[in-house]
Amino acid sequence: MCLAVPGRVVEVYEEDGLRMARVDFAGVRLRVCLETLPEAEVGAWLLVHAGVALQRLDADAAEAGLALLAEAAAAGAGAGAEEP
Repeated sequence: MCLAVPGRVVEVYEEDGLRMARVDFAGVRLRVCLETLPEAEVGAWLLVHAGVALQRLDADAAEAGLALLAEAAAAGAGAGAEEP
């Protein structure tokens, strides 16, 4: 199963001839390749998989995706708890 995560571009730069970005994923900032979305700029929401930007998102779609991920994380955290 593959998982793409929404993140917001905080910096755009070039690295070894590639268009790259620093993207914020709920407080974690990672390098992302923008070669597939060269029009992405600071402030844009992106859907990212394996360090590659797949598509642009509007703010509503990004926030909905983040809410689903938070819900899944919360459900997973409770899955290991034993019932009395």
